[in-house]
Amino acid sequence: MATLQLREALRRAMNEEMRRDERVFLMGEEVAYYDGAYKVSQGMLKEFGDKRIIDTPIAENGFVGLGVGAAMAGLRPIIEVMTWNFSLVAYDQIINGAAKVFQMTGGEYSVPMVIRGPNGAAENLGSQHSQALESIFAHFPGLHVVSTCDPADSYGLLKTAIRDPNPVIFMESELMYGYKGEVPDEEYLIPFGKAKIVREGTDVTLVSWNKQILNCERAADELKKEGISAQVLDLRTIRPLDEQALFDAIGKTHRMVVVQEGFPFAGVGAEIVARVTEGAFDALDAPILRITNRDINQPYATNLEQLVMPSVRRIVEAARAVVNR
Repeated sequence: MATLQLREALRRAMNEEMRRDERVFLMGEEVAYYDGAYKVSQGMLKEFGDKRIIDTPIAENGFVGLGVGAAMAGLRPIIEVMTWNFSLVAYDQIINGAAKVFQMTGGEYSVPMVIRGPNGAAENLGSQHSQALESIFAHFPGLHVVSTCDPADSYGLLKTAIRDPNPVIFMESELMYGYKGEVPDEEYLIPFGKAKIVREGTDVTLVSWNKQILNCERAADELKKEGISAQVLDLRTIRPLDEQALFDAIGKTHRMVVVQEGFPFAGVGAEIVARVTEGAFDALDAPILRITNRDINQPYATNLEQLVMPSVRRIVEAARAVVNR
């Protein structure tokens, strides 16, 4: 296996799909001549040229809308947003356009496009640039929502996303682009809706996705010192959601903590709690607890930002509480 950074795994997936299918192209701010704001698209302009690696103005509403139209016309655009915070400028194009075209045209048009870029907080970027937005996109039928930072998973899921006939929201992490992991040399695709057990455990299941999985793993290490065996489950895709993996996990450990970057009200964590409670209530030995951002807009100062975000300490305290219930 090759050891790749997250940015390298994403680039490999896009390169392979662009070589395989001439309909695929990449468009976004600084993706071409600057080699990408986070160097994900480094070297792609040289190989594919400026007809397929396209720089855009700072106008998300425009170039996301252009991508919707291109997909309807038979192309397969990959639209890079510099951060998902900026996608809110194009929210109407995504929700009232991409997510609904197939249904509103009776299946005459599909929108095979991927919108990808970093989601959630980086460091000291303030409240307008630090939002985790999985829940507001997963709310709408017609969109797939992927959120992951593992290089191997990101490679396989991005290839699946590019080939999918539906619009895919693909959420990465600015802080994790340099994160390294082993990626198999051979080509592979990972199906949507299949969670992954990152670590086996018997006493409590820690459920999360994207970079909060790393906090869950660190929390599992701390819990092990106390004699608590924590299973770590990475959802990888938010929509479709792997309900069966959640039911299997609660059937095994009977206790669960959901760790979500983002606000608690109407979040993905709340949806998970509802589904597990409705579908596997008899397996619960304690209420499911959620660790989320505090219910305030993200502060700028480092010390305050750390207080607001999920942390290993908060995860450990929640796991300890449900185990000792």
